[in-house]
Amino acid sequence: MVDNLTVIDNPHTDEVVVTYAIGDVHGHLNKLQALIDRCLDHCGAQRIRMVFIGDYFDRGPNSRGVIEYLLELQHSVGTEVICLRGNHEADLVACAQGADQTNWLANGGKQTLASYNIADAREIPRAHIEWAGSLPLYYDDGRRLFVHAGIDPAVPMAAQRLKDLLWIREPFLSYEGKFERLVVHGHTPTRSRLPELRSNRVNVDTGAGYDGPLTAAVFLQKSARPFEFLVGDADAIPVP
Repeated sequence: MVDNLTVIDNPHTDEVVVTYAIGDVHGHLNKLQALIDRCLDHCGAQRIRMVFIGDYFDRGPNSRGVIEYLLELQHSVGTEVICLRGNHEADLVACAQGADQTNWLANGGKQTLASYNIADAREIPRAHIEWAGSLPLYYDDGRRLFVHAGIDPAVPMAAQRLKDLLWIREPFLSYEGKFERLVVHGHTPTRSRLPELRSNRVNVDTGAGYDGPLTAAVFLQKSARPFEFLVGDADAIPVP
C-alpha cells in the first residue's frame, strides 16, 4: 500500500480460529480491560488473534495505563495481538518530536498529559513514543482489511495514501461498491453507539472515547463477515 511504512500482510491465518477486532479505546483502561476479559472468556481455549484498530491515546482518563496494558498483552502467551496506528498516535508522535501541540491538546491531548503527570508531549516515555511510531498502518488477513480510518474507494489498495488510512471519512463512508476486502475500521464514532455493518465495511468505533461502549467484532475463518459483536457489557449481538 504505502512505501517505506510498516504494514502486516497475510500471516498464518490457518492457525487462528477466532479474530477479535477492537475499536478506538481513547484512554479508557477500564473499558478495555473489561472487554478483553470478555473476549478471553468468549473464545474459551481456542487460539485467537486480537486486532486493535488504533487511537489508544487521548480523551479518556488513562492513556498511560492503556499503553502499558497493551504492551503487556502483546507479550501474553497464546494470544496474537496486533495494534494498528491511528491518527491520534500519529499526532502524538509528531508532538513528541517537536511539532506544535495546540490542536493535539484541544483534541484530547490534555488528558493524555495528565495520565502521565507531565506538561509536555516531549516528556512522554521514549518507549511509548517509539511503540506508537512503529505501529503498522493496516493488517490484511486474506479476507478482511483492518485499518484505522478506511481507504479511498478511487485508489487501488496497493496505492493507498497514509493520510487516508489514518484520517479518511468521505467518500469512504458513503461508498456502496465492493472493495477488494471487507474493510474493518474505526475513527468515525457511530451515532447509535452500536457497531455498523455494511456489505463492504464494518465500523467498530462505538464512541468509547466519549460516552459510548468499547466494541469487538468477532470473526471466524470461514466467512469474511463478523460472526457477532461484543459491545461493552451488553449481550452479544449475533450477525445473521
